[in-house]
Amino acid sequence: MRPTVRARAAVFLAGAVVLALGLAACRSNDDALNEVREQQRLILAKLNALDQKIDKVAARSAAPVRSVGPDPERGYNLPVGASPTRGPQTAPVTIVEFSDYQCPFCARSEPLIKDALSVYPNQTRLVYKHFPLSAIHPQALPAAIAAAAAQKQGKFWEMHEKLFANQRGLAPEQINEYARQIGLDMKRFEADMQSDEVKAAVQEDIQLGQRVGVRGTPTIFVNGKVLQNRSLEGFKQLIDPILRDAAAGQPASNASKGS
Repeated sequence: MRPTVRARAAVFLAGAVVLALGLAACRSNDDALNEVREQQRLILAKLNALDQKIDKVAARSAAPVRSVGPDPERGYNLPVGASPTRGPQTAPVTIVEFSDYQCPFCARSEPLIKDALSVYPNQTRLVYKHFPLSAIHPQALPAAIAAAAAQKQGKFWEMHEKLFANQRGLAPEQINEYARQIGLDMKRFEADMQSDEVKAAVQEDIQLGQRVGVRGTPTIFVNGKVLQNRSLEGFKQLIDPILRDAAAGQPASNASKGS
């Protein structure tokens, strides 16, 4: 872009000078020469201003683009708290998943996470964190509250499976039916669905996700490091070095072990 603008400006300037010189030759007086100089001054001033604008545009284009989401080079502190878990509590590797029950990509990630847990049955545990994207998934927040209410009766994972298996059926009456199917005390379940304690537990997960840069779902961390390659190989790339360090007696970098 820049050479083209300058080339056109140079042609314009040359034409203006020729025209002005012709005028000077015809008039042969000081007024004509002064007019030539003034035209040159104005043209050069415009060219300089144009150069500065081009430089500013080029500088903005060259500026690094800020990445969206958690920093892949950083290890995040992700307290387990009262979140539901699967796997040994003393496992050297903690997988933390921020997920949304109405998100189709989260449903597709369920088999992948199960595969990772099965490959490392004694070395990994899963921690589930609620991160409903209510702006695009209006039924995700009620579903998250339902899962948290089921957790109060020790049936989180049963409700978890039901919700992901029925993503197109998350209306209140359908969620109540899933609660009956997994054997919940319905009076207690309905009360917990309305309780401030259960709602606060879901909001706590959302706030934690926001603090560490979660923007979409699923977002998965392995010992506090975000999983970029969402595949079994991607899990292995993060998990294997941790296990090698543990076998060598080196303290594992584990930013998610806090409870």
